[in-house]
Amino acid sequence: MRTSAQTPTSAVRIRRFSVAGLCAAGAAAAAVTLVPSPAQASEPAARSVSAPAAAAHAHAVAEKATTKATDPDKLDRWIHKALKIMKAEGIPGSYEGLHRNIMRESGGDPDASNGWDVNAQNGTPSKGLLQVIKPTFDAYHVDGTKRDLTDPVANITAAANYAADKYGSIDNVDSAY
Repeated sequence: MRTSAQTPTSAVRIRRFSVAGLCAAGAAAAAVTLVPSPAQASEPAARSVSAPAAAAHAHAVAEKATTKATDPDKLDRWIHKALKIMKAEGIPGSYEGLHRNIMRESGGDPDASNGWDVNAQNGTPSKGLLQVIKPTFDAYHVDGTKRDLTDPVANITAAANYAADKYGSIDNVDSAY
C-alpha cells in the first residue's frame, strides 16, 4: 500500500490539476446552466398552455419588445416617488425589484395593456407598468396616489402592496404574479 508520501510528484501534480480543472469546469457549467440569458430572464418560465395561448403569449412578448420604452428619467422618477410612498406606508421593496418587474411586465410603458391572457378574456385586462388588474388595484390601492390604474405611481404602489401581501415584497417576484 502506498501512502501520500510515497506517491510520485508527477501523479500528485496531475491529480491536483485534474481536481482544479474539474472544479473550474463544473463552476463554469453551473454558471452557464443556472444564469438565464437576457431573453430567459425577461419572461416567466413557460407553463403548460394550449397552442393558441402560447402563440398569443409569443405575440404579446414580441409586441412588448417592439414597444417604445418610456423615457428612463421618467421611469426613474416614478419609481423613486413610489418608493417614498411605500416607505411611508411600510410597504417593502427596492428600486431594483421594482425596475426588474416593470421591465419584464411592461417594458417601462405605463400604457401597456394585456389583451390576451385569462384576465383579459374575463374582461379585466392587466394594465400599466406592473400589469395590474382593476380588482387587484382597487383592493391594494395606496392612499396618497391617484385612483387611476394606469397612473405610474399608483400602479407601482398598488402592485408592490399586493406583492408584499402575497410574497413578502416585490423583490421576491421573479415572474408574472
